[in-house]
Amino acid sequence: MQQTNSETNVSRQNPITWVPSVYFAMGLPFVVLNMVAVLMFKGLGVKDSQITFWTSLIMMPWTFKFLWSPFLELYRSKKFFVVTTQLVTGAGFALVGLALNLPHYFTVCIALMALIAFSGATHDIATDGVYMAELSKEDQARFIGWQGAFYNIAKIVASGGLVWLAGWLLKHYGGVKGAPEDVMHHAAAQAWMVVMVALGVLMLLLGFYHMRMLPQGGKRTEKSMTAAETLDELVRVLGDFFKKRHIFYYIAFIILYRFAEGFVMKVVPLFLKAGREVGGLGLSEEEIGLYYGTFGAAAFVLGSILAGYYISHFGLKRTLFSLCCVFNLPFVAYTLLSWYQPENGIFIGEAIILEYFGYGFGFVGLTLFMMQQIAPGKHQMAHYAFASGIMNLGVMLPGMASGAFSDWLGYKYFFIFTLVATIPAFLITYFVPFTYEDKK
Repeated sequence: MQQTNSETNVSRQNPITWVPSVYFAMGLPFVVLNMVAVLMFKGLGVKDSQITFWTSLIMMPWTFKFLWSPFLELYRSKKFFVVTTQLVTGAGFALVGLALNLPHYFTVCIALMALIAFSGATHDIATDGVYMAELSKEDQARFIGWQGAFYNIAKIVASGGLVWLAGWLLKHYGGVKGAPEDVMHHAAAQAWMVVMVALGVLMLLLGFYHMRMLPQGGKRTEKSMTAAETLDELVRVLGDFFKKRHIFYYIAFIILYRFAEGFVMKVVPLFLKAGREVGGLGLSEEEIGLYYGTFGAAAFVLGSILAGYYISHFGLKRTLFSLCCVFNLPFVAYTLLSWYQPENGIFIGEAIILEYFGYGFGFVGLTLFMMQQIAPGKHQMAHYAFASGIMNLGVMLPGMASGAFSDWLGYKYFFIFTLVATIPAFLITYFVPFTYEDKK
């Protein structure tokens, strides 16, 4: 009885005490594996083809997380899985940092990152389950901006703060221009080791915080089920998902909405770091981190929060196409950067502001659409996981091929190609039907 009262007290806390922090914890592993690891391995001298392929492949758990999402509804509480995965992820990042000094560091790090990806994908399922179970539909819309903002703040902390720190430490350990290759490699390994261990400690602290502050996310299922019964349940949940109205249109929609982003995501860090003689901007890790952590931070948070209130006021149905338009603004920014290769930091900063505001503003619409038009029903947590997994497949596959495309086309024409790749997103978003009533 005492435990029940305690859980009730926690669940009555203002969502502002846990929504920002838990979605910050959600964003960190995804961004580090998807973006920061690209710069880390580039600095360590790994080939671009290996970087783009393996850092895309390890993201697979975010695509196929729907396969184990029903298990999270059948065992323990959603809070248990959120906290456990945060602790596992923290330990994993610390081990990645320590592994950078091993002879076969790339193989070991990729294996550890694959484990982190599985933990992070599981964390996403349970976190979204808590969000949907604890908040009403109106509160979901009200806090969707905060959710997106702090997920994107994690992106800023990772791609901005951690990358800047790595660049500063690189110089501290002697990794300056003109240094011998072995000195550069040692300096990069030491710098990124410190960064990864610090990231691991941060994830562990978030896990301990959410032990106290996170609500349970609904009652757990007490019935003990056999493996066969659980598998049957998975099949039923999957079957129910594909029986939803307009589901195949929705699947195409969530894939195409981010299709162009899938091509850009892996290439952008390489483009920023590549030398000007090969079409890049020639920025250091410290410069990249500084641009993202200053220009990008404010634009990202502002875009995410404004989008939440924009949708809450006008309704998702009336705003979705405009959100899609704003979401695709970053591809225009990178096209301009690749063609003009500005050296002036103001111009680079303006392009990054456009990128981060557009991404923060537009992504909120897709998230809320999946929550309110695809997920509702008996298995909303699992069905939201199905939808977000399919969405990530639409990002992962182009990402695996993006390196080959950029090598073939060159940065200038590669980014023009991504502009063409946005056309299907505009068309399918304009005509997408709504199954459920759209509340402002």
